[in-house]
Amino acid sequence: MDYVLIAELAISGVFVGLMYGLVSLGIVLIYKTSGLVNLAQGALAMTGAYVTWAITAGLGAPMWLAIIVAIVVLFGLGLAVERVALRRMIGQPVIMTIMLTLGIEIMLRGLMPGVFGAAVKRLDIGIPQAPIFIGEMLINRATLIGGLIALGLIVVSLVFFNSRYGIEMRAVADDQTASWSVGIRVERAIAIAWGLGAATATSAGILWGATQGVDWSLSLLLIKALAIAILGGLDSIPGVLLAGLIVGVAESLATGIIDPMVGAGTRDIVASVIILMTLLLKPHGLFGREHIERV
Repeated sequence: MDYVLIAELAISGVFVGLMYGLVSLGIVLIYKTSGLVNLAQGALAMTGAYVTWAITAGLGAPMWLAIIVAIVVLFGLGLAVERVALRRMIGQPVIMTIMLTLGIEIMLRGLMPGVFGAAVKRLDIGIPQAPIFIGEMLINRATLIGGLIALGLIVVSLVFFNSRYGIEMRAVADDQTASWSVGIRVERAIAIAWGLGAATATSAGILWGATQGVDWSLSLLLIKALAIAILGGLDSIPGVLLAGLIVGVAESLATGIIDPMVGAGTRDIVASVIILMTLLLKPHGLFGREHIERV
């Protein structure tokens, strides 16, 4: 057994998992505030990457400015989605609201390539392409730096949700009526959660766009993000970290070890298997809260 290869795959999987986790973070942020699973997160990541590319390629703006503008634009888009579409669904069955987010995902997945073209766009955010060697192991520099940035943003979100305003947002998810009674502006809290979810998706989309290029396939990050959110617990930010590592390492090992034996395609199966097994064996995930209703 080639232990160097296994170590290399595992280390690469750690940083890839952290980048997946950044996409999943937006799902958790929105669920922690509104109790709603956002199925548009993959398309929001893709849209953020397209907007960043358009600002640099079309307007000639420097990359640092394009990233800031893209995050602000997608934050605004998140606010608009909540205000224009989701707020109208108040009082409707939850499944209808979830289907609405899926509709947004499908619409953006077709709209962005239709507007900007389906060809893969190169997004250079200044990360050197030369690999890093640790002994005999080869580490992708873009994945390493992207994973560390993702880790930093996840930690910042964890700190935010333990601040006063973050606690208010969590209170909204627990009981909106009680939150109203103590003066918390429920609609604003939910809208900000959607804005933050879109902003984190944009950050992830930019990192992934710099790694693999910008095209419609970035929206497929939704499956990885859902696997991490479900495994870690839909309302747990620490769960995003651990589940991201599990999904990333499992996917990397499957790709490097099982693919040569069966051909290819295990990368796309891992996330689906994790979703299925988690729902069957531990529906609330590793750190999710179990909600018990008394009837």
